Amino acid sequence: MIDDKGQNHGVVDKATALKMAYEADLDLVIVSPNQEPPVAKILNYGKYKYEMEKRAKEAKKKQHVVEVKEVKIRYKIDTHDYLVRIRNIQKFISQGNKVKVVIMMRGREMQHSNLAFDLANRFLTDLKDTPLVLDKKPMMEGRNVTFYLAPQ
Repeated sequence: MIDDKGQNHGVVDKATALKMAYEADLDLVIVSPNQEPPVAKILNYGKYKYEMEKRAKEAKKKQHVVEVKEVKIRYKIDTHDYLVRIRNIQKFISQGNKVKVVIMMRGREMQHSNLAFDLANRFLTDLKDTPLVLDKKPMMEGRNVTFYLAPQ
């Protein structure tokens, strides 16, 4: 057992520990119950709980949530628009986000789905210098050809 001043009292029975906590007008908290014998500490539980929440909030601030960014294009894309999409994908990957690339087709364009797959493969070859992983290969989903890219 550890008291409110940080002194280690060794192994103390439960009644004595509770009496010491009551005399100090503090709480007896089991800090690590999995050890043998369990470690208990005399402290202000409200303040302890507040500190733990504060630490959890700080840890949550520092962690990065991976988002799925979506890039939509048509298979008849112009060269400049294509280069802009490439730059956007590289930016999203460098930020640590996944990217979903959707190649949309309408009406009779469905007959030329092979051109959409060619465009998807062109994207992959142009992005080979970027540190990324192909999460999901290009495949038809309804009227669209989609594939997913993830940072390495």
